[in-house]
Amino acid sequence: MDSEAPEAPVTGPADGTAVDEDGFVVDTEDAEARELAHRERGTSRPITVVGNPVLHRECRDVTEFDDKLAALIDDMFASQRAAEGVGLAANQIGVDLKVFVYDCPDDDGVRHVGAVCNPVLEELPPEARNLDDSNEGCLSVPTAYAALPRPDYAVVRGQDAHGNAIKVRGTGYFARCLQHETDHLYGRLYIDRLSKRDRKDALRQMAENEPRYETVPND
Repeated sequence: MDSEAPEAPVTGPADGTAVDEDGFVVDTEDAEARELAHRERGTSRPITVVGNPVLHRECRDVTEFDDKLAALIDDMFASQRAAEGVGLAANQIGVDLKVFVYDCPDDDGVRHVGAVCNPVLEELPPEARNLDDSNEGCLSVPTAYAALPRPDYAVVRGQDAHGNAIKVRGTGYFARCLQHETDHLYGRLYIDRLSKRDRKDALRQMAENEPRYETVPND
């Protein structure tokens, strides 16, 4: 996939979101300004960590695309920045809804900023499944990292904050982010995809170090 922004985006859904010639959201335009606007309106919340029940079950579908959802998305951007993350799912701040936000570069250093409600990962044909086994980490498993093979290209379909149908695509690191955050909303952490040995090692790393951001203690 060509990771550069299209030369001539066209009008997309009813809210005027720009899409490229293939119908994918153009999430690279005004990325800094859009992220800042969300963050300044929002309030940072503490991060839930592995063991919290909300992380280990499928979240509820978003059905109301209202001011309350908009405020949640603002809080998620603020929380993501406070924790120095590149993606955040709603259940990572304790909210049982299928929505995630991202502020993530791809492997070419192009910054992508956006939010997706009710995301579904598109199944890739075998010829498009080129695995990348880079290290992965998670704000809900603080200070732990492990190599995890994932496809280096991803397509997510869902809805924007207004309920309009959207699709987002990513390559490299950004593709990993899209897969990671969608997993969260179906109750799966990245460590659930590891071998028993690697999962145990990740939890050991977490236990031996202090997170750099506020977390919610598990009872």
